[in-house]
Amino acid sequence: MIHPITILRRIPSRTSVRIGASGSRTMHLIRRPVPSQRLCTNRPSQQLTPNTRWTDQCIAGWRWLSSKNPSDSIPTSPINSATFEAVCSDTLESLCDYFEEMVEETTSLNQADVTYSDGVLTVNFGQPHGTYVINRQSPNRQIWLSSPTSGPKRYDFVPNKGTVNSDSGYWLYRHDGVTLHELLQAEVSRIAGRQLNFLALPHGRRAMDHEDT
Repeated sequence: MIHPITILRRIPSRTSVRIGASGSRTMHLIRRPVPSQRLCTNRPSQQLTPNTRWTDQCIAGWRWLSSKNPSDSIPTSPINSATFEAVCSDTLESLCDYFEEMVEETTSLNQADVTYSDGVLTVNFGQPHGTYVINRQSPNRQIWLSSPTSGPKRYDFVPNKGTVNSDSGYWLYRHDGVTLHELLQAEVSRIAGRQLNFLALPHGRRAMDHEDT
């Protein structure tokens, strides 16, 4: 079955059609521009009727609605540069200390190496686990993560209770709604072979009253 959008693209920009029992009337069809196939790939299946019109606006509107993530409504990184630098340093330094402590207490990771310099935290667990890199990105006011398990992610700071320039909050990856510390909790606990507690670190836990809003 030919897709309706494909049919629309095959219609010239202006077409005259003879209608009626004997072709006594002429109807002029003017085709509106149809978006590229890339814009249509995520459109839901729908039984098209004579009154159905897929315009640029409705297709773009559906794509916007279908891509909405609950985390998109959470304000991220509305903090000034000074607050960002303080919060980011606090986060990375506490992570560095925790990784060092974890490596010392985990005999299976005695070859692991933890380094922190100039806003870049590198944790090399060796084979087969790989290396985590967590670094400050001041121009974007973000923390970037490179995980050997889940790949690259960019985290925005979410102040608790929606307050601006607050040093109380957490780091959120908006595409999946998972925080930096929640991801490390899941992935690194598997590497260590025991349950760790990254959520207890500074900026590691969501405020309950913020989650309910």
